[in-house]
Amino acid sequence: MPVALIVSVLSVIGFFFFLYFVPVGLWIAAAASGAGVSIVQLVGMRLRRVPPTTIVNARISAVKANLNVSSDALESHYLAGGNVSHVINALISADKAGISLGFDRAAAIDLAGRDVLEAVRMSVNPKVISTPRVAAMAGDGIQLVAISRITLRANIERLVGGAGEETILARVGEGIVTTIGSARSHREVLENPDKISKMVMSKGLDAGTAFEILSIDIADVDVGANIGAKLQMEQAEADKNIAQAQAEGRRAMAVALEQENRARYQEALAKVQEAEAGVPLALAEALRSGHLGAMDYYNLKNVVADTEMRHKLGMNPDGREG
Repeated sequence: MPVALIVSVLSVIGFFFFLYFVPVGLWIAAAASGAGVSIVQLVGMRLRRVPPTTIVNARISAVKANLNVSSDALESHYLAGGNVSHVINALISADKAGISLGFDRAAAIDLAGRDVLEAVRMSVNPKVISTPRVAAMAGDGIQLVAISRITLRANIERLVGGAGEETILARVGEGIVTTIGSARSHREVLENPDKISKMVMSKGLDAGTAFEILSIDIADVDVGANIGAKLQMEQAEADKNIAQAQAEGRRAMAVALEQENRARYQEALAKVQEAEAGVPLALAEALRSGHLGAMDYYNLKNVVADTEMRHKLGMNPDGREG
């Protein structure tokens, strides 16, 4: 291969290699827009593995919007894992809207995981979110189901460390439950649904959050179940079951007492029968020993017969005692 051809190929490779490390086009664009990025800074970006196109374009956008943001600050934010384009666009939008927002604050918001550009837009155009269906019981036991719409505006100063939309929804839902629960009647809530909005708004629910609540509007209120009546029915059913259980216990005790009395009666009857069985033997022994004479024995038999006759005469025709 001729030496001239090798030199030409190496020259072409070296030229493209130079253009890669020294993006002349970006340098010209920056110089033409007044962004002021030097060749040395562009080469340094390549060595630090920072895309010069991203930094230069962001720097040009900032300069054209009369914002003073250095390329070093943009590089630092990129190396920290931030979104340089979003930060610059957010700064431009904030400046046009008259919102006070510096690069450090915007970069901190971006690195905190929040969309700083969306936050600026939300500061200009408030966002409306809806709560899920919130059920609560009024003082008369009637359940009400409410849906509210919350108008939020992003609070730039509290975006870092402030609570999100979930906290707002939870607090508003809690406020709705408290307001409905404090009402004496569900009709009172239905007649004045704005009472819920006023009471919830007065609680300052946006404290410690990244948003400012502009308004809370009740979109719908539906009448649910009669929880009070249901609870009373369940209580009455429970009381009935308790009373039945107590009555069953008393009946069981009565049955046990009756069985015990019957057992005692049978035992006493057996003893009487045993004693009656011993009477003839005792009489015979008395006659043999001379303690009882024949006339005494016949008189005793007459008394027993007379007693049985009187007993039969005192009974009813059906065999029961009169």
